[in-house]
Amino acid sequence: MAHLIPFPLGRLTSRILRELDAGGPVLDLPRAKIVKGPGALDWSTSLHGTRVATPLGPAAGPHTQLAQNIVLAYLGGCRIFELKTVQLIDDLVIPRPCIDVRTVGFNVEWSQELKLEQSLEEYVKASMLLEVLAASGKLGLAPGFERFAFDLSVGYDLKGIKHERVQAFLHGMLDATAVIDSLRPELPKEYRDLPFRKCIGDTLTLSTFHGCPPGEIEGITRYLMEEVGLHCVVKLNPTLNGPTEARRLFNEVLGYRYRIPDAAFANDPTFEQAVDLVTRLEATSKKTGKGLGVKFSNTLVVENEGDFLPASEKSSYLSGQPLHVLAMSLVARFRAVFGDRLPISFSAGIERHNFPDAVALGLVPVTVCTDLLRPGGYGRLATYFQELTTRMDAVGAKTLDEFVLRAFGKGGSDVDAAKLHNTERYVGALVGNPRYASAANARPPNKVGTKLVLFDCLTCDKCVPVCPNHANFTYALPAITLPVVKLTRAADGAWVKTSSPPLVISKKHQLATYADFCNECGNCDVFCPEDGGPYVLKPRFFGTEQTWNREPKGDGLFVSRDGLARGRFNGREFSLQGTTFSGEGFELEVGDVEQPRGRAEAGVEVDLTYFHILRWLRDSVLASPVNYVNA
Repeated sequence: MAHLIPFPLGRLTSRILRELDAGGPVLDLPRAKIVKGPGALDWSTSLHGTRVATPLGPAAGPHTQLAQNIVLAYLGGCRIFELKTVQLIDDLVIPRPCIDVRTVGFNVEWSQELKLEQSLEEYVKASMLLEVLAASGKLGLAPGFERFAFDLSVGYDLKGIKHERVQAFLHGMLDATAVIDSLRPELPKEYRDLPFRKCIGDTLTLSTFHGCPPGEIEGITRYLMEEVGLHCVVKLNPTLNGPTEARRLFNEVLGYRYRIPDAAFANDPTFEQAVDLVTRLEATSKKTGKGLGVKFSNTLVVENEGDFLPASEKSSYLSGQPLHVLAMSLVARFRAVFGDRLPISFSAGIERHNFPDAVALGLVPVTVCTDLLRPGGYGRLATYFQELTTRMDAVGAKTLDEFVLRAFGKGGSDVDAAKLHNTERYVGALVGNPRYASAANARPPNKVGTKLVLFDCLTCDKCVPVCPNHANFTYALPAITLPVVKLTRAADGAWVKTSSPPLVISKKHQLATYADFCNECGNCDVFCPEDGGPYVLKPRFFGTEQTWNREPKGDGLFVSRDGLARGRFNGREFSLQGTTFSGEGFELEVGDVEQPRGRAEAGVEVDLTYFHILRWLRDSVLASPVNYVNA
């Protein structure tokens, strides 16, 4: 089973700073895709009193688990980070693969895959690292463009949230002094004494998971506002549309075949119940002085067809294009009741074309998940701001408030009224937009019919940016044709040599996976033109010998920076230190492959192919441009 292993703060910081100094890509994100600021425009907005440089962010999900995920989103211009939901039960067994975005989006994973204590440290690391990047000046950010906010997320019931471990997480995020002080020594000396923010986040989006009854939602929110002291956003489900309207929009109007089961509506609040509970929570907000908002929306429960995600999972959670229509319809209904007196955050099918529309509706934050899982990954974010700039320039808007006033022709100076006007205009035209219909989103990525192998492939490199955890990477390996030689020690001590067809490596570079970051979600498999999955068939490098040992049934490698290489191939283990090659039943000094010296039990076959593979992989990943193995 895959286990996410966070990367040490010091090594991650060192890698990023080295890459910035080198002037090339940073965490494989092309330098041209780093968003440095809006020029003459102002994209800034507020989140419960905190000023941030942009309203965009990654949604709570696969892009907000590990520190490097958050750094990549920050480089792409995100400034509000919805951290992945944590809960008391933090030893989940998640089915694999768990993500499928071949057409729209489906997943069967929904909660943080780290322990609570690891999550706290990882989020503090991420916050510190963003502050280090801003202080370094190496990004060349516009003044004020460094301002960001972290939004917490917890679930899924009040009893679990009250548990001392969840409480320790929440209070650790509100005052991270102890964690910060424990991490300072890992940083380069010039950054150790920075006045890092102690409050990592004081806003929280409550993940009201599918089937959470309205009374539980209300009780959790009251507790978090009254007892913990957090600004709260209540995430609501698309089932608020009701079974008739949800199915009409999804199946009839948009034309999707997937079935929304009756159980999806069984315990979720109705729209009327949601209105009532939000109205009561407004009073709690006023009493406590804590902000209250709502989010549209959670994912949509549909029956799992089982052709990629495990058939054992009867349901999956839909996101992407169709969810945009269902969630925006709820924005319109909610504003028809509450006007603009409650802030709305939004995450459903956001991509570059509709990001400016969501901003024009005054939605904050506007967060994205599914689109970042597609080719280009975090690099797609730069196009969001290009589109926003084009739209703002077209109406002569310099600020987001001016854009709200002008984007849909409202004009005047009443921003609140413009938000309502824009909502009616946008949502009214949305149902007829073919961009969101099944016909426009039915074609999966192309496959070419060949199967991946350890070395060589099409080298399209799509697997690198589509990994939300940045687990896949490239490395250089010289083109070579090598005779495959196997040696067996005879009873008289002589070597018996046999040969097999040569191993040919011809591509300009190779692909590999950093196994500590790979949760086997399957997303690289979805977009790889060849069959088999890069995360399964390409070399898998573990960060430590300990984690390599922990996966005894899986092939993989460990390479240390002092030159030790250990590998497991088809269940057989080998080790290489210098030119000393060892495995079960042998330990040889392979200076001369024809006459190696050392110990070998009689009858044990020594396949020198693995000597060469270990040597090539060790030397190439250590000599390649910076990666997680040599960082």
